[in-house]
Amino acid sequence: MPLTIAIVGRPNVGKSSIFNRLLGRRLAIVHDTPGVTRDRSIAEAVFHGLELRVIDTAGFEGKGGDTSLTGRMVEQTLTAIADAEVLLFITDAREGLTDADKEIARALRKTGKKIILAANKCEGRTDLGEMHGLGFGAPIELSAEHALGFIDLAEVLAPIAPHAYVPADTGEEEEPEENTEEKEEEEREEDYTDRPLRLALVGRPNVGKSSLFNRLLGDERSIVGPEAGLTRDSIVAPWKAGERDILLHDTAGLRKKARVAGEVLEGMSVSSTLEAIRFADCVIVMIDATQPFEKQDLTIADLIAREGRAVVFAVNKWDIREDCGGAIAELREKLDRLLPQVIGAAMVAVSAKTGQGVDRLVPAVIAADKAWNSRVPTAALNRFLESAVSRHAPPAVSGRRMKIRYMTQIKSRPPTFALFGSQLDALPEAYQRYLVNGLREAFGLKGTPIRLVMRGNSRNPYDP
Repeated sequence: MPLTIAIVGRPNVGKSSIFNRLLGRRLAIVHDTPGVTRDRSIAEAVFHGLELRVIDTAGFEGKGGDTSLTGRMVEQTLTAIADAEVLLFITDAREGLTDADKEIARALRKTGKKIILAANKCEGRTDLGEMHGLGFGAPIELSAEHALGFIDLAEVLAPIAPHAYVPADTGEEEEPEENTEEKEEEEREEDYTDRPLRLALVGRPNVGKSSLFNRLLGDERSIVGPEAGLTRDSIVAPWKAGERDILLHDTAGLRKKARVAGEVLEGMSVSSTLEAIRFADCVIVMIDATQPFEKQDLTIADLIAREGRAVVFAVNKWDIREDCGGAIAELREKLDRLLPQVIGAAMVAVSAKTGQGVDRLVPAVIAADKAWNSRVPTAALNRFLESAVSRHAPPAVSGRRMKIRYMTQIKSRPPTFALFGSQLDALPEAYQRYLVNGLREAFGLKGTPIRLVMRGNSRNPYDP
């Protein structure tokens, strides 16, 4: 098992920068503003050959236990400390030892856990003598900005952290396999349930994403409250739903672009959310039941469809909606009318606060993911195509009727189909929608975008 290490310290000492350095990638948002990190982020990494489970925490200030935002942030940090085996205590070499550092040191000492003291921002000449007085020995001199001192940190961790398995080098070169890309595509399609389903929760600010995130995990992993915009980083947590492993992403709310312009920190949060969408297999779009399908909801759903991700709609706060009778049917009709690119996508009425309807959400996600990974046999596709064309033939162009000779699926994730024939570059969007909707109904491809690719004239290999 990896060594669990929590990075703690007062605000703005560079904890998230060090977190990113340990992971070897930019996962946490880094900004000069104090208090950027609010929730605890957890990720596994191999750091200089050592297996680590690293927890980034909010700035440690106060004792927690109250309902203020600062109090809730401290509670998240205390939970991280309780979960960790080793505490990496970060101070600021430029500012020197502060009363807040001393207060944190006293609190950490009471845990009885191994504490590693490190001073960040040591790229300049610094005097760290006063930090010896904390009782944790000489601090490790780090600079997260310039990647200095991390070899020293690895040497301190080496005796207590498990070493990553490295396959023995036999000196023999493996023969390259033919059609490697095609083989990888086939393996992904056949074995997609063997890997975790990457699931992101997205939506406008304050629609209940973090509340649903916590409800699904059964743990207060994200800070929740009436304030909009509490979540800044995309928080990832492993979760198991039945037999399926899931990587669940909580994300920052997506506001209108004009409102984000000029706000650097919120722009970084939006970028983090967009990255989570691109990383996801399936996305749950959360809708506020009291203000359903505002323009921003439609913009978000359209973005997800254009990114080619499976989608499920969760209409949250259903417990406080007054006119529930027939409301879901009305919302379904509105969804299909306004978002024809994801027509038929599952819509589930839920309450993250009470748990109402949450049990119906996971089956909807699994079904959407199955559709997203679907492969349709070519013979079945061409039987569908023959029937569709016979019912409604393609229109004529310059007096010449278009011909669609045959169809094949060229990839999944999302399902993508190639049409072969003549003059297909001029095939109207309305006819393409007719084919897409027919594919969706005929092969159960609901909850996933469908792509059509036009190919030039070619002989139908299925013709005699």
